[in-house]
Amino acid sequence: MTIHVATKDEVLSTEAALAHCSAPGHGAADLFIGRVRDLNQGRQVRAVSYDLHPVLCNNVFREICKEARQEWGESLHFWLEHRQGRLAVGEASVVIAVSSPHRDESFRACRYLVEQMKHRAPIWKQEHYVDGDSEWVKGHALCSHG
Repeated sequence: MTIHVATKDEVLSTEAALAHCSAPGHGAADLFIGRVRDLNQGRQVRAVSYDLHPVLCNNVFREICKEARQEWGESLHFWLEHRQGRLAVGEASVVIAVSSPHRDESFRACRYLVEQMKHRAPIWKQEHYVDGDSEWVKGHALCSHG
């Protein structure tokens, strides 16, 4: 199968993603790793908790991959996995990989998967701050803040 989607409560593997997105006719593979950062909107972050609906997430992930395939080519390979649970700063929360015969298609399709996942997947994010406070935060396609 050329589309792999999953939600996990264990460390995500970039090696598995790249191995899945390997084909003799593919000269390009793009890899996106979303990591927990230590600062958001001026607040020091200690950890992030992700709550999600696994079945619905996987359905949305698969749908997004199929849309990208229709737009950028039937031969593309896709990998989209998202973590759930509490993650420390630096840990990968999402790994997305796309391969294609040429770089333009894999760049565009990978970006599409990232942005659509942020908008459409039932994933909720709670930030835990160094000061002991925590807050549920809204996901954004593109953040204009630092």
